[in-house]
Amino acid sequence: MKRPELAGSSTLTDRTPERSADPFAASPAPRDAASRVGIALPEAATLMRMSKSEMVELLYLFEQTLESFVQRVHHLEGILAKNSRNSSKPPSSDGPTRKPKPAPTLDDAVKRKPGGQPGHEGHALKRVANPDEVVPHGLPATCDCGLPLAPLLQESRQVFDLPRPAMRVVEHQIFSASCSCGKTHRSLFPQGVTAPTQYGANIQALGVYLTHHHMLPIARCADILTDLSGSPVSAATVCAMGEAAATALIPQVELIKEQVQAAAVVCADETGMRLGGGLSWLHVAVTEMLTWMGIHKNRGSVAMEEFGILSALTGTLVHDGFSPYRAYDCKHALCNAHHLRELTYIDEHFAQPWAKDMIDFLLQANKEVKAAAGQELSALRQEELRNQYHTIVSRGNAANPLQPASGKRGRTAQSFPVNLLRRLSNYTDDVLRFTQDPAVPFTNNLGERTMRMLKVKQKVSGCFRTVQGARNFCSTRSYLATLAKQGRDLLGALVATMQGHPPDPTPR
Repeated sequence: MKRPELAGSSTLTDRTPERSADPFAASPAPRDAASRVGIALPEAATLMRMSKSEMVELLYLFEQTLESFVQRVHHLEGILAKNSRNSSKPPSSDGPTRKPKPAPTLDDAVKRKPGGQPGHEGHALKRVANPDEVVPHGLPATCDCGLPLAPLLQESRQVFDLPRPAMRVVEHQIFSASCSCGKTHRSLFPQGVTAPTQYGANIQALGVYLTHHHMLPIARCADILTDLSGSPVSAATVCAMGEAAATALIPQVELIKEQVQAAAVVCADETGMRLGGGLSWLHVAVTEMLTWMGIHKNRGSVAMEEFGILSALTGTLVHDGFSPYRAYDCKHALCNAHHLRELTYIDEHFAQPWAKDMIDFLLQANKEVKAAAGQELSALRQEELRNQYHTIVSRGNAANPLQPASGKRGRTAQSFPVNLLRRLSNYTDDVLRFTQDPAVPFTNNLGERTMRMLKVKQKVSGCFRTVQGARNFCSTRSYLATLAKQGRDLLGALVATMQGHPPDPTPR
């Protein structure tokens, strides 16, 4: 509504001071609310004496106020509409009564029956040819009638179980002897036997395995080791086990770092972690067969430069668009899982058809890449996909014009769709990188999965108490996660580590 030009009368102007700078200000009382946005509601008698022009101006101010309230309500509704399906909020934030609809699936099969799928190789117990013990359940020598019996084996069943563990103490002794020539001979303790009493490699490896791979809290791990061994194990002892493992694995973790830097595709991500009552940031850089992680008080470029792992990258870096990653001179690929969630939010909350078209386009393109089975799409098909992509983005831009400059310092705030469209427009190559290089994944799921277990660790154990403890955990976890990807024996590797011979983490 165009504001009318008033001639003369300043009566209304005196009653209606300039609108508040905050259009979203609110108050429970209607009259107070009007005052906060710059409208002083006149009394009924005053309204009756108003001229037509004064009434028109009052209605204009009411319209402006209503518009600001509608914008505010729409903004708040958008916040409430966000969940784990259409934003980066974690599933735990959905609550038990707000189960979101299924998200757009990246797989061909939307619904699968529970349990093993067709073609899945089972892992049931298989009989062994030479059991450790045979317990015959025989028959009496004779029948009730007195005649002898000649029993034949009819059936056998095997029970697999673990023997109850018990602490086994090995005493090492050394000797000395003096020769008549004056020379003294003295034997040596084996490597690693350094104290009058100490825990061996097996129980130390088990402690590290439970705390660093299965995320068990230190106190609970100490209780389990105490119950298993029959000997008291303290929480401080479990911490010492973790520190010993991290120290022994320093060369192996450095080797992992070098191999990640040389990889063709690296997925990177970061997330907040509680450390010593404050907030620090977990950084990960992973491949299909390697995992590296570190913790730092800074989230952005300061931490990345100190770690030094991304600065030497020569391949493609997959990430979620966090701006510090752009400082590295390598190819970039954006996580399309983030785009699918944001597009779902726009489709549901803003009801803009282009968003659903982009969702369908990205899923179809991903399906084509998968169907190519590692082969690169033809140049013609890549160009067709690119043109289709630009067409959808153009429709989105037409539906979401930029807000004009407000005259205030800084950039003018834009709507959620505009910000997403700006990213899709500016980084087209990064969004479509998966269609150009078969080795580049559609999403950054590899990096996000790496951090997920650390969130489990924080959930069940609380925060890390010391910076060194957090670094030790990241170092050992990097090694174990790398071996797990390669299908290696983690417990056996930790035993060898505690014996001073950690296995090489290089993928076989």
